[in-house]
Amino acid sequence: MAGILAWFWNERFWLPHNVTWADLKNTEIEILHIIFDMKMYKSNKAFFVIGCFRFIARPCALGLKIQANGPQKAQPNAILEKVFTAITKHPDEKRLEGLSKQLDWDVRTIQRWFRQRRNQEKPSTLARFCESMWRFTFYLYIFTYGVRFLKKSPWLWNTRECWYNYPYQPLTVDLHYYYILELSFYLSLLFSQFTDIRRKDFLLMFLHHVATICLITFSYVNNMARVGTLVMCLHDAADVLLEAAKMANYGKCQRLCNVLFVMFALVFISSRLGVYPVWILNSTVFESWEIVGPYPSWWVFNVLLVLLQALHTFWSYLIVRIACRAISRGKAGKWNPLHVSKDDRSDIESSSDEDEVLPPSQKHQTNGTNGTNGYLSSSPCPDEH
Repeated sequence: MAGILAWFWNERFWLPHNVTWADLKNTEIEILHIIFDMKMYKSNKAFFVIGCFRFIARPCALGLKIQANGPQKAQPNAILEKVFTAITKHPDEKRLEGLSKQLDWDVRTIQRWFRQRRNQEKPSTLARFCESMWRFTFYLYIFTYGVRFLKKSPWLWNTRECWYNYPYQPLTVDLHYYYILELSFYLSLLFSQFTDIRRKDFLLMFLHHVATICLITFSYVNNMARVGTLVMCLHDAADVLLEAAKMANYGKCQRLCNVLFVMFALVFISSRLGVYPVWILNSTVFESWEIVGPYPSWWVFNVLLVLLQALHTFWSYLIVRIACRAISRGKAGKWNPLHVSKDDRSDIESSSDEDEVLPPSQKHQTNGTNGTNGYLSSSPCPDEH
């Protein structure tokens, strides 16, 4: 075990040339170990206060007349339930025809039953509103904290300050607190992915959370915390608007939802396709190369930052595509950018999704779940970036 730890914490990987772990013992980094318990207490206290907001969110949702009940429930049927739980949740055409003969039901009715049964397992609009309100509260708190912290920091105004006297820069108490909060939140998002609804972009979001956690950890271990704070604060800005737009959508505040979505799209694309590469990547790649020089963990850190930029580009494409689709559909009716049917991250299936595969003779009017109480049938981009 000692050999593995020695290999993992190899100075030639983590630190610049001619720098050892012993050189860092005399810096203020070591002081943080003394106050770790106190900072963990403050972090837990902050999460407790924000977590209590869940109990406030429910009365707010009820005040907006958001119903607690979810989509329409499928009528009880032992045969279909057995197929759903033991065989498949998405039966193919051959199995549908067999079930139709066995139950003496038409294929369309069986399709509708499976659709309602799948939707039945998904959370209600009330639960989604509370989740979005909790995330909105966290993002607003952490973004406000980051702005207040950074406006007193010299590296906000001159990114070269991120690399002067590196790696002997002190890790202050406020900076440590900022890192603990962000890391705790993204760890919770990573693990909650396996218990929440499995969306079509599960792997992309999983990759995003892993890359974010690795970036936070890497920048903390090798003391690139200054540039790390810039990355975290920049990413939190758009997330506040996204969660606010979701809450407006759940509360059926259509105009507010539209305005917030447009603001979110503008902030997301400008910050992650403009500010991020010009401000952050320019500093981590070129300024750090000039002032500090490359070393193994430097390469890993920048590869992760470039991977994050690739995800930004993909999600910006999704946002533009959804906005264009919403505008084109809005010519004949209301424009709701958060309610474009059949998007990549669709949670609630609408009746029209399956009607399209049926011949015209089998189509008829049904009571689908599309538009039930502000449900998101689509989302402009992932929930956290």
